[in-house]
Amino acid sequence: MDGDYYMIHDYLIFVGIFAIFFFVSVSVYLFSKNQNFRKKNSKLSETNKLIEQRLNEVQLEQIGTKLNPHLFKNILNSVQSHAYQTYMSLDKLANVLDYILYESNKKFVSPKEEFSFALSLIEINKIKINPLFDFRIKSNIDQQDAIYEEKIFAPLLSVDLIENAFKHTDFLAQDSFISIQLELENRIFTMKVSNKASLKNVLEKENSGFGSQSLDQRLKMIYNNFYELNRSSKNGIFTAELKINLGEFYDKVRYIR
Repeated sequence: MDGDYYMIHDYLIFVGIFAIFFFVSVSVYLFSKNQNFRKKNSKLSETNKLIEQRLNEVQLEQIGTKLNPHLFKNILNSVQSHAYQTYMSLDKLANVLDYILYESNKKFVSPKEEFSFALSLIEINKIKINPLFDFRIKSNIDQQDAIYEEKIFAPLLSVDLIENAFKHTDFLAQDSFISIQLELENRIFTMKVSNKASLKNVLEKENSGFGSQSLDQRLKMIYNNFYELNRSSKNGIFTAELKINLGEFYDKVRYIR
């Protein structure tokens, strides 16, 4: 009986020692595995950071590569735009000078020539205004009209209305604007100019008016009963509308010539 007891006791001790040994071995193994995993994880993390850093550098290089050509292209476009505007302005100025030198001494020019001159004069004046300024121009010119190319238009008649609009406009006022409408339809010429003027410009305009008087005199002497010129002012907005019945005037003068 005592012999069996000791045998069981020794067996349990052996099992206990084996279990402890097994547990320690497994723990050491798992600890070792865990350490290796941490080292690999640390290396992967460092590698990932290096990859991200390189990726950011590549992206920055790509952005810089794309940005620089766009920057230069934008600058080039800006320079080209100014050069083009300068070229166009000089071209328009040449047209205006030619017209004043070679056509203004004539008694009559065609509506076609006066329209071309008026549009060149407007383009030159547009140089001094902000591109965002409220400038409106509308032309309704029937080039098939019977008098479009007839020598029936007194040269430089459109100067006074255009120059006054640009001269007396308050370009700093928030609601400032210039509106110019040119029309030739059914042998009737119409030019309507509106602009917002400041009080200072209104007083200056009242003290000047030589150009306006000259226009009135020329219209009366040349077109007599074949024209209407109306000027009005309301809330700082000046409007001048000139209408000439070129067709009826042409019918009258061609029988006199």
